[in-house]
Amino acid sequence: MDLDQDKIDDAVLGLLYLGLHDGERAWKNFDWDVMTRLHERGYISDPRNKTKSVVFTGEGLEQAAQLFQKLFAKGE
Repeated sequence: MDLDQDKIDDAVLGLLYLGLHDGERAWKNFDWDVMTRLHERGYISDPRNKTKSVVFTGEGLEQAAQLFQKLFAKGE
C-alpha cells in the first residue's frame, strides 16, 4: 500500500493536540518517523530525549488546533 506521509503527519499532529497539557506540551506516543518529520517541519521540539512529551512551537500549536478541529470535530 502506498501511504500519503503528509496525511499521516497531519493526523498525528492533530492527535498530539488531543494530549495537550501544561500549555504547550503533548505526550509523544506516536511513530518515531512521524515525530521526527514533525520536528523537522518546525512544529514540535526534538522528540529524541528522555521526557515523555514534546513542546509545540507556536506554529505547531496553531496548526495542530486547526487540524484537530478539521479532522475530528463532528459537523453541526
